Amino acid sequence: SIGRPIAGTRVYVLDGALQPVPEGVPGELYIGGEGVTRGYLGRAELTAEKFLPEAYGPEGSRMYRTGDRVRWKGEGRLEYVNRADTQVKVRGYRIELGEIEAVLRQQEEVRDAAVVVRGEGAEARLVGYVVAKAGEVVEGGALRERLREKLPEYMVPPVVKVLEAMPLTPNGKVDRKALPEVEAGAVASREYEAPRNKVEGALASIWAEVLRVPRVGVKDSFFELGGHSLMAMRVVSRVREELGVELPLRALFEATTVEALAARLGSGGKESAPALTRVSRELPLALSFAQQRLWFLDRLEPGSPVYNVAVAVRLEGVLDVGVLKRALREVMRRHESLRTTFAEGPSGPVQSIHSRVELLLEQRDVTAEPSEAREANASRLLEREAQRPFDLIRGPLIRAMLVKSGETDHLMMVVMHHIVADGWSLDALVGEMAVLYGAFVQGRPSPLPELPIQYADYAVWQRDWLQGGMQVRQLGYWREQLRGAPPALELMTDMPRPAVRGLQGARQAIHWPKPLAEALKSLGQLEGASLFMVLLAGWQTVLARYSGQDDVSVGSPMAGRTRSELEGLIGVFVNTLVLRA
Repeated sequence: SIGRPIAGTRVYVLDGALQPVPEGVPGELYIGGEGVTRGYLGRAELTAEKFLPEAYGPEGSRMYRTGDRVRWKGEGRLEYVNRADTQVKVRGYRIELGEIEAVLRQQEEVRDAAVVVRGEGAEARLVGYVVAKAGEVVEGGALRERLREKLPEYMVPPVVKVLEAMPLTPNGKVDRKALPEVEAGAVASREYEAPRNKVEGALASIWAEVLRVPRVGVKDSFFELGGHSLMAMRVVSRVREELGVELPLRALFEATTVEALAARLGSGGKESAPALTRVSRELPLALSFAQQRLWFLDRLEPGSPVYNVAVAVRLEGVLDVGVLKRALREVMRRHESLRTTFAEGPSGPVQSIHSRVELLLEQRDVTAEPSEAREANASRLLEREAQRPFDLIRGPLIRAMLVKSGETDHLMMVVMHHIVADGWSLDALVGEMAVLYGAFVQGRPSPLPELPIQYADYAVWQRDWLQGGMQVRQLGYWREQLRGAPPALELMTDMPRPAVRGLQGARQAIHWPKPLAEALKSLGQLEGASLFMVLLAGWQTVLARYSGQDDVSVGSPMAGRTRSELEGLIGVFVNTLVLRA
């Protein structure tokens, strides 16, 4: 319990929209009153983040955002819950960093500990920092093994770095921004064994780069180090670049250590695909196979919003809308796909890339509405915007909306047609927006390097590569894989299957208890499989049982970005693969 506010101090427990929360409900603690200063000397960005207009105080007053999550208890007392800035999301898991830190501090040799997230999106990784007690030595590998006994695998930091002392802020708290980047010597998944030849050295270097760890030994497991299928695709592209061989994705699932994969490469790889280079924009530009599929579906059902792709983000803090618009325009300048429309040419559909496309950021304000209705109304506005169809011929095929729900709380949504973007693209767009806004708001130029290729270059490369013999081999492979597969899954349903496909459907969310989730991950590690592979096997088993079929095919999207040049592009690369069991 924190207790009651002292005299001359006003305290507020507020939600993300700066609205008071009911008694017993956690919220963030804000402090106002005579003891609150005007800000940090010479640190305008930090001042804007921490010192906000006092929502319920005298005109012109400010309140301090503490970062502490608390709740009101009876008799006007406050109870501490945790830090608001220590709850993070890594690879879909919501993680309380304080919980990991508490387990680290319980270890006999550890005096203090801190955990942070390094990287963004699919590359986000936990990194632990520990300070040893006097006379004690911290062995990172053994420490991580003990963490596994008390924490689920996704909460065990792949890397633990030992420090002489924790960097502290002036008020004695851990300065997380001052924690050093991970360097060589940090601990990986087991006792380190150095590469013994050129191929192992190249693979270890590639893994370390993709996994964002300082070094990788020849017996370290790709999946134990935090790898997953998207990262495996990046490894495949790096192997192609550096070693000149075409490595099947499944090879990394079958040979999960550097040692095993090097041995697999030693037995010979496939011939590499041709180089991906820029092409002239003077000639008609054909569509990629994925784009042509989406163009056909749009011609079949024009005006349908089914293939709209949207991403919404909450923006907390003081927002400069002008800078936000500038960041959006720069993203569009960087990516030709966002300035592309489509037309029917003499030999089929073609891409038309425009030098400039004006993107209007539609702005809405719900702050005049009752506080309890703002979030719902903002969501309705965004949902309605996400359902508006696009015209592939006229364009533009991207639009944005910004909804203001509080002085320091906004919701922004960007909607694109699937023909110019996929799910991976959303991470790329949000990541670039964050970097560009951060630079522009400080008066700095864009720090992002120019893209070496654009999506149209990929479309031409894909068409050229998959002509002739390669196309025949690919089609032959899939015909053989699907030979004799049932045309449909004959599930018993309460209504007959319609003659014409409809759009009615729903999602069913199922929350599994943590012990079950951990048991499934352990099963995967025991069998050398990812969690996805374990869940897919279970799903196909369930479908087989309910349908009475012993041959079940399931479609699963694949990122399709098997080359490093494609990782940062906004475009449609995703493809649906048939997984037959």
